Amino acid sequence: MASRIELREVTREDVARLARWLQDEEVSHSWFGRYPSGEPVHLGYIPSEVLHTSLEEWGRVFNDPRRHIFSIFVSNDIGPTHVGEAQIVMEEPLGNAELAILIGRKDLWGRGYGTAAMRALLERAFIEYGAYRAWVDVPEDNLPALRMCQKLGFTSEGLLRESRPHGDHRCNTIIMGLLVGEYAGLEEPRLVA
Repeated sequence: MASRIELREVTREDVARLARWLQDEEVSHSWFGRYPSGEPVHLGYIPSEVLHTSLEEWGRVFNDPRRHIFSIFVSNDIGPTHVGEAQIVMEEPLGNAELAILIGRKDLWGRGYGTAAMRALLERAFIEYGAYRAWVDVPEDNLPALRMCQKLGFTSEGLLRESRPHGDHRCNTIIMGLLVGEYAGLEEPRLVA
């Protein structure tokens, strides 16, 4: 049976899993890196802190009209499985949408879930939120993510030197963009179950 990606509302259980995934060096590096203290960088909220917040604070984080945060689930014959997190940060005056995905389940890397999640984010950004341009910021050594973005039609727009913390050093990232007119022709993904 074919697998299907769903972007769902984030739950506390999802954040707890994300916090565990980010303890892995490869996972945190593929996301936003690590602070010099060794703690994983996460934009929009701090997973270990938001787990214990009030409902009001939770709502402030996860109902922000500018930053849309989703849990990525794969639905297949076994049932729904939480595999990662996705974010869209809208810059409405400019018509830009910054996209970020993390497949935290390393045992599921390379199966097309990241590509399917990125397609779902692009659809939301362009169709639902009305973005003109979507962009990503990918560590230059994350070759699978760079290839995925190229496959989806993103164009390299430049290099941000030492833009992400990674322990005692910083790494470069590549900015890639996709315009709404370039998005129109993308095909549906094929997932490996």
